[in-house]
Amino acid sequence: MPGPEYHEVELPFIRQLEQLDWNYVEGSLDDPAVTRRDDFSQVIQQPVLREQLRRINRNDGDEWLDDERLSQAIGALTRIPAAGVIEANERATDLLLSGIAVEGLPQWDGGGNQTIHYIDWDDPANNRFTVINQFKLKCPPGHDSAAGHIVPDLVLLVNGIPLVVVECKGRTVPEGLSEAIDQLRRYANRRHADGEVTDNEGAPALFYTNQLCVATNFDDARLGTISAGFAHYLNWKTVAPRTEAEVAAELGVEALASQQCLAAGVLTPANLLDIIRHCCLFMTIGGQRIKLACRYHQYRAVTAARQRLKTGKTRPEDGEMDRRGGVIWHTQGSGKSLTMVFLVRAMRTDSALRRFKVVVITDRKDLQDQLSETATLSGETVRIARSTQGLKELLAREGPELVFGTIQKYQETETDDEPRSNETDEGASIYHMPGERLELDRRDAADSASPAPVRSAQPLEVLNTSRDILVMVDEAHRNQAGDLHANLLRALPNCARIAFTGTPIIMGEKKRTYRGRTAQGAVKEGASLDELFEDMFRDRSREELEAIKQKYATKGQILEAPKLIEEKAADMLRHYVRHILPNGFKAQVVTYSRRAAVRYQAELEKARDALLVEAEALPPEDKALDDASLLQRPPKIQAAVQAWRYRELLAGLGVAAVISAGHNDPPEWATWSEKSAVGRHIKRFKKPLIHDDPDKADPLAFLVVKSMLLTGFDAPIEAVMYLDRPIREAELLQAVARVNRTGHGKQSGIVVDYYGVANHLEEALAAYDDALSVSPRHSEAFFNRGVTLERADRL
Repeated sequence: MPGPEYHEVELPFIRQLEQLDWNYVEGSLDDPAVTRRDDFSQVIQQPVLREQLRRINRNDGDEWLDDERLSQAIGALTRIPAAGVIEANERATDLLLSGIAVEGLPQWDGGGNQTIHYIDWDDPANNRFTVINQFKLKCPPGHDSAAGHIVPDLVLLVNGIPLVVVECKGRTVPEGLSEAIDQLRRYANRRHADGEVTDNEGAPALFYTNQLCVATNFDDARLGTISAGFAHYLNWKTVAPRTEAEVAAELGVEALASQQCLAAGVLTPANLLDIIRHCCLFMTIGGQRIKLACRYHQYRAVTAARQRLKTGKTRPEDGEMDRRGGVIWHTQGSGKSLTMVFLVRAMRTDSALRRFKVVVITDRKDLQDQLSETATLSGETVRIARSTQGLKELLAREGPELVFGTIQKYQETETDDEPRSNETDEGASIYHMPGERLELDRRDAADSASPAPVRSAQPLEVLNTSRDILVMVDEAHRNQAGDLHANLLRALPNCARIAFTGTPIIMGEKKRTYRGRTAQGAVKEGASLDELFEDMFRDRSREELEAIKQKYATKGQILEAPKLIEEKAADMLRHYVRHILPNGFKAQVVTYSRRAAVRYQAELEKARDALLVEAEALPPEDKALDDASLLQRPPKIQAAVQAWRYRELLAGLGVAAVISAGHNDPPEWATWSEKSAVGRHIKRFKKPLIHDDPDKADPLAFLVVKSMLLTGFDAPIEAVMYLDRPIREAELLQAVARVNRTGHGKQSGIVVDYYGVANHLEEALAAYDDALSVSPRHSEAFFNRGVTLERADRL
């Protein structure tokens, strides 16, 4: 007798799917023929697939597939050689997306091979969509020690191929969602693959072709993939391209429940095929192959962008500006680079958009490297401009391409012989190519490097007047305005533009006007910083001016003071050993200047060695303390005991500074600023601290920076950030987001404040609220997995 789970969750799901043009088949626990299968070990409805292959693969409207070719196509999908579920799923997904090549007909294209497609991706109505409840499957030998069968609540099939598995739980069942997700993972044998159980289990073959998994109790419905754990099953909060009011009216409700929103937003036939085709992909993270699907905000952005590109007016049509673009705002850590990838993939299969050249512009080379690496997931060859001339040539070429460049390539210096990178005091990490420089190259007062003279950039000539160019600007809040942006528009006057940002564009540094121009513009035109200072504070007395100078000179001296850095480094190391090291995570230290970063690197290593000596000197009774007793001891004793427990790991713990290079740097700084060393340290830092395979682990646990890696740096292994410099507004939010990247089982991130930036965090979040008119819960949405902010008052 069906209970509340069926009537309140499963049945409403089925009824809504029927409204979305899914054909419902009631499953049977006794007769596999009811679900068009010969026995319960079969996963695919082979008779249905045969019918649909004939239907969607035609030669000028005529059927051409014989039994031999049909068997070849079905056999490729049902007999996938793979060692595990993820590998099998990747191979099956490739077949679903690309089809299989078989021998063609002699009179057709000269007898060449033809592709059999399993799904008609371009015309959803040409496919057969079926939902079956109580879809019984026999567990294969070796997986049946605990249960001989699995019975998922709902299986959604397209052309007889299972693409979605849904597990339902009653609305009042405690921990129902976690139980449903655990059940899905059991069905797919993921618990065994992740080392949670010792025996194989489930019916993994059901998940070879699976694209999405759903866990729902009606009020809370979450979407995941076969590689997802509980933390990565997320709600779907959009019904785009439709409106919630339209869907609610069809269902006869005032507001959509979570399950209703997910069904309407994801499982509409057109949306489902769109998401599978363009917004699901495989990545390797932390040495593990995973499958990921887009989040709702990414799909909404991709959908809106495609629509605008197809319906907006071009500049010649509008007479004033191109209206095919806009701004896509995602909070930090929400996957802007993946949204770009999804958009490119969608454009390449759209007959109206596939002709576009896509140009991705960022303002830093490390972001260019990160984005271009992610963009390879689009399946395209990524062309990276390595010089100004190279970028010009790529922009001038006709035809669809995916091009990456940094916006600095539009600026030049008078002399610059070698590639190098610098940090500005605005927090931007700037990588210079030979003969290229930003309009400004200023440094901290605490840094002694002197930049080469800068001359104004020469305006770029018109390089390409095509309307079929899309420019995507990353981190638009930093570089969308000013001469650089104007230069880009001059080069590509008819391009469409989409700006991506994780920070409200109304935020950012407030410009100070100097006789009708900005302070930056005044410096660019030759005014000295002393002249600007005198002019900006011309109403102050000489004594007040001197006091202002002394105040800001003293700040650098204090924050670079060797003794203070020594004390702070020891405190950071103790905090790390107590709270972070036991969980296997890593840390980032943000300092006032490059000199301070180098000093912190050395002092953290000294602090590590000193703590090991303290640990060795502990009395035996302290070394033997259990966790409960340890919590009653002072923090320094706690740190020493934890150091003793993890002494082997701590002894090999590495610390690296990651800074930019300057003309007058001491030679020993090259260890931390040389380009290849920077890349090597970043790569090492992203690896797990602890791994079963030693080749996949790396003991580099601390990165010490001034401004580099505070934006666009994705390292889920980072769980704590120690802040020791002034930082606020957009840069503060970007920096804090470094520790809220999900992964490696991390439940939250920690920011330890040694400077006093906590006072500015509320202001920064308030700016988001003001800009976006969101509720106070927005801060929870911003902190993707939660961030704890601590004040370091103990020094």
